[in-house]
Amino acid sequence: MTSTEYLWNPPAVASLPVEGSSRRLPINRLFFVGRNYHAHAIEMGKPVDKSVERPFYFTKAPQTLVESGATVPYPPETANYHHEMELVVAIGRPGFRVQAEAAHELIYGYACGLDMTRRDLQLVARDKGRPWDLGKDVEQSSVCSAIVPMPGRVLEHGEIALSVNGQPRQHSDLDRLIWNLREIIADLSLFYHLQPGDLIFTGTPEGVGAVVAGDHIEGHVAGVGRISLHVGPAE
Repeated sequence: MTSTEYLWNPPAVASLPVEGSSRRLPINRLFFVGRNYHAHAIEMGKPVDKSVERPFYFTKAPQTLVESGATVPYPPETANYHHEMELVVAIGRPGFRVQAEAAHELIYGYACGLDMTRRDLQLVARDKGRPWDLGKDVEQSSVCSAIVPMPGRVLEHGEIALSVNGQPRQHSDLDRLIWNLREIIADLSLFYHLQPGDLIFTGTPEGVGAVVAGDHIEGHVAGVGRISLHVGPAE
């Protein structure tokens, strides 16, 4: 068999540790659900009426993924870098046009996640009707803890919280998701052939806010685990 030769070494496969295993979970795609807690939607000035709206999504490159406990530099071209604490669903089986009642079959496990955001750039793009990429698809901005295997299990409630330098910022419960996990997986599978290694960041509760260089972020989701991030100086 002839091996493929590249002009330079391709990047390593993005992956995350798996609790209780020496093997790592290879990452395929990163999906994010926008405005999936009512109180957060209100604080962003965009209330959600579930009776007439569907979930909406954005993506980030797998290269933005960093593990919990990392130190990341304060990103360039922003003066308003925000934390967003989220529950992450790891997909373990392929699925396309999945019914909500069967959505649990695709779940491999869960993790804690941070969707770090250049809020100033995101809001400028939003207000001008432009893509959010510069505000959201930020290097080292998709932070994730180890994956906790829970095949087929749907989390319907549990505390989700975040603090900065020990001061509480975000606090809610998974039962306040506008679209629950079954609904998210089923709806997303109408647009994409979901694959093992896809991660779905399911939305953030209210209390998002700015961080600065030197800040230490800690968060947790009940029954899943904890996450942390240090914000380093700008490059």
